[in-house]
Amino acid sequence: MYDFCINGGGMVGATLALGLARQGYQVAVIEPVMPPPFEASDGPDLRVSAISEHSADILRALGAWEAIEAMRVRPYDTLSVWENDGSETAFTANMLDMQQLGYFVENRVLQLGCHEVLQSLDNVTCFVGNKVRRFAFPVGGGAMAGLVDGTEVQAQWLVGADGAQSVVRKAAEIGTTGWQYDQRALGMTVKMSSPATPHTWQRFYPSGPRALLPMYDNYASLVWYDSADQIQALARLDNAALAEKVSEAFPSRLTVDGTTFTVLDKAAFPLTRAHASRYVTPSVILVGDAAHTVNPLAGQGVNLGFRDIECLLSVTADHPDLTSAAFFRALQTRYEKPRQRDNRLMMAGLDSVYALFSNDLGPIKWVRNQVLAVTEKVVPAKREVMKYALGLHQWKF
Repeated sequence: MYDFCINGGGMVGATLALGLARQGYQVAVIEPVMPPPFEASDGPDLRVSAISEHSADILRALGAWEAIEAMRVRPYDTLSVWENDGSETAFTANMLDMQQLGYFVENRVLQLGCHEVLQSLDNVTCFVGNKVRRFAFPVGGGAMAGLVDGTEVQAQWLVGADGAQSVVRKAAEIGTTGWQYDQRALGMTVKMSSPATPHTWQRFYPSGPRALLPMYDNYASLVWYDSADQIQALARLDNAALAEKVSEAFPSRLTVDGTTFTVLDKAAFPLTRAHASRYVTPSVILVGDAAHTVNPLAGQGVNLGFRDIECLLSVTADHPDLTSAAFFRALQTRYEKPRQRDNRLMMAGLDSVYALFSNDLGPIKWVRNQVLAVTEKVVPAKREVMKYALGLHQWKF
């Protein structure tokens, strides 16, 4: 009998497993598909996450960051956003006396780094290359995950860290509210003729923003938000034709000083908002995208998942009786309630920005450019926005 069985050994699930194992719990992790082992000669992965400095601190505390950093990460120290020339606002690390705002890291590097450490722990069992066939919740409490190979994993608590289409959430009959946005996004991996600076930027257009995320060496990730039809049309282009479209549509700073680029890979994805009605039941805990998916506008999705982990570990830190009603109440009051509040606040903020910039009405366009121009000049306000986005303002438990 395990203390916790985590379905989903991705970035969030593997990090939570590390945290619970460090606290001395017996942990099982079920992960159907692991990425191939890291090779330095491999090209960059298309899936990249913006990891805040606070999230990196969590990974450091759990002993995973060293393994992740040994592969590859790209620090960035400046974030610029603008619509019209003259309305740009820049958020810089030195405003908070920090060396960097965060890091761009390939998702598979994060996952592989965490699993490298998990393999060294005696109180963690990873069921890799296997997936759940069925769940059962005995009357006396606890949960059972039956795997396709016939293995039955018994645990006091089943954790859903299995993404937006969580099978744990569905098995626990936890409902969600949300919607799919009108826009879609196209993510592209590109190779530049010179290394990108540690500066990420995003320009707003009525059809959606366009952004650059620097990666290691000469690589970068581009993101193009637009209508579903436009993104579908762009995704059908070959890489050379897509590069021409990007050159025409992206801000001129992409190719400043004669910089050129080549599109290496691309993928389109929908923009979805969903929020679980509950994060806990008497046998189930939801974390990360299984509990909430947000508009990727500011790259906060995985960082919200890491905040979930930090909050949940604060509840389990004192080694309560996992079978007690008191522990379930603590999960409700000290994990579910504050995390729902924090995630709702982030969702509302992202939706406000999305609504503000997703139209071309003259008066609204004037207002939003004034907001950006004023924000650039009001340094204390910029600091507060940055602290919240980077996870430096935390709810107290």
